[in-house]
Amino acid sequence: MTPAEYRQRILAELEPMPAYPQPLMDCLGLAVAEDIHAEVALPGFDNSSMDGYAVRYADVTTASAETPVRLPVLGEIGAGQASLLALPPGAAAKIMTGAPLPAGADTVVPYEWTDRGVAEVEIRKTPEEAQHVRYAGEDVAKGDLLIPAGTVLGPRHLGLIASVGRAQVAVRPRPRVVVLSTGTELREPGETLGHDSIYDGNSFLLAAAARRAGAIAYRVGIVPDEPRAFMTALSDQLVRADLVVTSGGVSMGDYDVVKEALTPEGVWFGPVNMQPGKPQGFGRIGEERVPVLCLPGNPVSSFVSFELFVLPALRRLMGMTPEARPVRRAALTHPVRSPKGKEQYLRGWYDGSRAGVSPIGGPGSHLIGDLAGANCLIVIPPDTTALDKDAEVDVIELDVEF
Repeated sequence: MTPAEYRQRILAELEPMPAYPQPLMDCLGLAVAEDIHAEVALPGFDNSSMDGYAVRYADVTTASAETPVRLPVLGEIGAGQASLLALPPGAAAKIMTGAPLPAGADTVVPYEWTDRGVAEVEIRKTPEEAQHVRYAGEDVAKGDLLIPAGTVLGPRHLGLIASVGRAQVAVRPRPRVVVLSTGTELREPGETLGHDSIYDGNSFLLAAAARRAGAIAYRVGIVPDEPRAFMTALSDQLVRADLVVTSGGVSMGDYDVVKEALTPEGVWFGPVNMQPGKPQGFGRIGEERVPVLCLPGNPVSSFVSFELFVLPALRRLMGMTPEARPVRRAALTHPVRSPKGKEQYLRGWYDGSRAGVSPIGGPGSHLIGDLAGANCLIVIPPDTTALDKDAEVDVIELDVEF
């Protein structure tokens, strides 16, 4: 299978998780599952956009520095403290920003154009009619569609939803992702290494990537290369998993424990026509048929597999579209080579323009130092073995929201 075919195979097996109402602050970064309509107008009433005096425009049309208009001040209207509800002709009322305009008033004169009088105000400049008045419904009318279903809610969306009085909205929840690394050679960071052991970086890499994608990530830690131990650890975690991600143990070796343990469970294992990340596995396990994605163990292979397959799966569960990252086009700053017959994913640095993407490091699937310095993947088609400087390629940006 090509990577695109494998991704579609995974997505075809997944459905968005059921939505349920959640408090607004818990909805940040989640996809809303309902159309949000305005239950009230914004503004809800005519109000002042300035601190000043509410007046009738007809009373101040002759005001100037040479011939000021003097009006009695009948009271003061503060935001949330509106005791003066109507203004008769030939009078003014102090009014604060956001306070409701009294009936009869149609214009606000800012303090700067007056002597700021208390009992009587001297107005020294003629405003335009309706100046500094915000009318009810001029921003949002009651019943307006504010946010369509499927929108991923950001801070501005939440502010708007709260402003029309909604305390909860129906969103698709964050999937719970269990991450397991397999390998008897693995050690936790901080432990002492033996002559044949390495630190486990994959589970941190994958759990962090899942969390950044919006999931709730559980890093289980290291599981030795023993099928029974692996199945015990996995079974213990299924109760809190909407998706399981494993790394390691999926190739053709004698100690590929994930493949050995899960093949009898009906999980598919096989090659995908890509480098790095050729060996892959996908299926469902347990009574609840929890989906599991089994990734190769080399860190770059794991990360590329996460970006191409796990991230789209998470976004499908969360009801987010598009599922896969968008692809850009950019020109290479250096020539590259690629093995014939495999879709190659090189690490690179993309400057954000069509004119520049630079390969970083070599193609090795163990080069996590190069991976950490990259901000994109450069895609080389399977029928291409070499590309010159300035050749255009597909680029997948890694650190952008979409």
